[in-house]
Amino acid sequence: MNGAEIIIGRDVADLSERAAAEFVGVANRCVGTDGRFVVALSGGGTPKSLYSLLASAELRAQIPWVQIHFFWGDERAAPPDHPDSNYRTAFESLLSKVPVPKESLHRIEAELAPEAAAAKYERTIRDFFQLSGVGWPRFDLILLGLGGHTASLFPGSEALNETARVVVATYVEKLKSYRITLTLPVLNRAANIFFLVAGEGKAAVLRDVLQRSKNLPAQQIVPVDGRLVWFLDEAAASSLQS
Repeated sequence: MNGAEIIIGRDVADLSERAAAEFVGVANRCVGTDGRFVVALSGGGTPKSLYSLLASAELRAQIPWVQIHFFWGDERAAPPDHPDSNYRTAFESLLSKVPVPKESLHRIEAELAPEAAAAKYERTIRDFFQLSGVGWPRFDLILLGLGGHTASLFPGSEALNETARVVVATYVEKLKSYRITLTLPVLNRAANIFFLVAGEGKAAVLRDVLQRSKNLPAQQIVPVDGRLVWFLDEAAASSLQS
C-alpha cells in the first residue's frame, strides 16, 4: 500500500509494545531535532492499551513529557467528562499519570456547538503551528484506528472532499450524531501515521483497505512526505493472505 509498513504482534499487548517502542523513538528524535514532539491521539479501545503502556513506570521515564504537545485527531460531540469523550479516554489512561504541562493539552472543545468547536480547534491548530491563511500543519505523529471509518471520516461523508479546512464538523447519519475531525489534507501531511488495528472483527475491513477492494476512507490515507505504519495483531491480520 504505497510503501506502508506492516508490523504484526501476537495480540493487543504485543501490538501495543511494538507501537510504544516506535512512539518513544519518534518522540525522542523529534525533541532532539526540533525541541518538541507534536502528536494527535485517537479514540477507541485499541489505543487505550498503548496509552496505559506509555504511562507505565518503565516507559514513562523514557519519554520527554515536558516537550510533548497533545492534540486529538477527532472527537465525539460530548463534554470532556463524558464516557464517549476521546479526550477522557486519553486523560484517564495516560495524561493524568504523566508530567505533561496542562498548557500542552490541546483538546477539541466538543461541548460547544459542532461548527463552533471545529472553527475554534482550527484556530488553535493554526495558531500553534503559526500558519497564515493558507498552509497546512505537519504533525510529528498521528494515531489512527480503523472501522468503516478512520478518525471521524466516514464513507460517503462530504468531509472526505474537504480541501481547505484543517478541521470540520460532520454529521454521521447512522450514528445520529456529530463528530469533529481533522481533514484528509492534514492527516496526509503528518511525518508519521500509525494505524492501530486489533481483533478478528477488523480483519475483513483491514483486508479491503490494504487490498483496495472497496472505496473506504482509510484508503485515502496516503502520506505526502511521511511514514505510514500499520500495527496489527494476528487476529486482525488473519485475512490478509486470503
